[in-house]
Amino acid sequence: MICKAYLRARLLGLVLGAFTAAAAAVGAVSPADAMALILVDAQSGKVLRAENAAYPWYPASTTKLMTLYMTLSAIRDGRITPDTLFTVSPNAAAQAPTKMGFPVGTQVTVDNALKMMMVKSANDMAVLLAEGIAGSVDNFAEAMTETAHRLGMTESNFVNPNGLPADGQIMSARDLAILARALIREFPQYSFYWHVPAIKFGRRVVRNYNPLLGRYPGADGMKTGFICASGFNLVATATRDNKQLIAVVLGAPSSTVRAVKAAELLESGFTQNPLSWLTPSLGTVDQLAAMDAPPPNLKDDMCGPHRKRPASEEDDPDAPDANSATTTDSATPQFSVLLSALRAPTPKNLSLLPDPGPVTPVVVYAGPTKTEAQIAALQAAAEAAPVKKKAKKKEASREAAKPDGKAVIAQPAVDNGKTDGQGKTGKPTGSNVHYTPSSSSALAATPQPIAAAQKKPAKPVAQTSH
Repeated sequence: MICKAYLRARLLGLVLGAFTAAAAAVGAVSPADAMALILVDAQSGKVLRAENAAYPWYPASTTKLMTLYMTLSAIRDGRITPDTLFTVSPNAAAQAPTKMGFPVGTQVTVDNALKMMMVKSANDMAVLLAEGIAGSVDNFAEAMTETAHRLGMTESNFVNPNGLPADGQIMSARDLAILARALIREFPQYSFYWHVPAIKFGRRVVRNYNPLLGRYPGADGMKTGFICASGFNLVATATRDNKQLIAVVLGAPSSTVRAVKAAELLESGFTQNPLSWLTPSLGTVDQLAAMDAPPPNLKDDMCGPHRKRPASEEDDPDAPDANSATTTDSATPQFSVLLSALRAPTPKNLSLLPDPGPVTPVVVYAGPTKTEAQIAALQAAAEAAPVKKKAKKKEASREAAKPDGKAVIAQPAVDNGKTDGQGKTGKPTGSNVHYTPSSSSALAATPQPIAAAQKKPAKPVAQTSH
């Protein structure tokens, strides 16, 4: 009797809770507590959790997932190849940080541009791809919007390919989940692009802004974003036991909070709840009704005068050290304990999360084509000298400014078991990178030449989009 009474009360509470949430969704999202969340099963599209999921939002650099989709579609259609060279235009070079800062006239392959865009969140590389594929940013943005609507992303509208501040640049957590699902389903052979753990240009290592990669068990993508108006955004995917989940967090107050919130969402999806059958079904992601409302503007909260300094993804004090390389256990039980400790109102010290550990770099260099013997020698040298732990920032900045013409894509030494569509397991695709087997799982590369020495990257500002 007690058990039945409990179940009836529990069911009533869940129904009332769902009704209250639905009623609340009709109202506006206030900037003070604004956050949009969604958790989706990648295979079925079933919505497991949702909060303000259909509310319009400024996507910031999660926009670059749409630019990635458009670029991979152009490769699939045969309009370009990963080897295609695009040239940095004055418009691309003029983009706000974060960016690579290449001089006008520099040639970059599609393959390299995608890696720089997805890891460093390089705004200039997004514009380079847009102009190279569609001729102009306006043409590309129009094509982005049309493609998004075709995919069912009914609330999405684009005016640029990188997510820098613009009133007409709008997506929702629901739309981002639909986009992430489309990338996973349509381009599995290119999945490397959304989980490259780090890039190295010159001697400067820049780790992916997604701190769940290598830290959360099973994490395998996708993209972060931040501008003052949007808050901290994250699209994160993870796979365990052949089950892949997509978590979207929009409007978090810091990079730490968005990472922990995404981890909480993913953990709830992977954890079996014996009473889950009592939870009202939320349907599939494409069935969520769009909302006709303006996106919340979090500029005052994120970058207002009350802050000691404006928020910025690169300057966030909770962000992980880009050169950190300590190895810790990433087993699910330990992560759950750490996660519980981080559930304070303002989580601190993201370094408590399991660290990705050392990486083995794959050399991607600029200049004349090398012989296979030279490639093997460069790769052997890279493997013999792994990334140093906690390199001094001043030294890293000085080395990054040197025109040594070398760039490195860093990745875990452990093979991830995924193929690039050409029988090469877990390695990046793109014919600017000529792969030759080496003594380890890392592979060497031969890129196309690019133009003269690069400029030192500009210092990020508050309106930076990552």
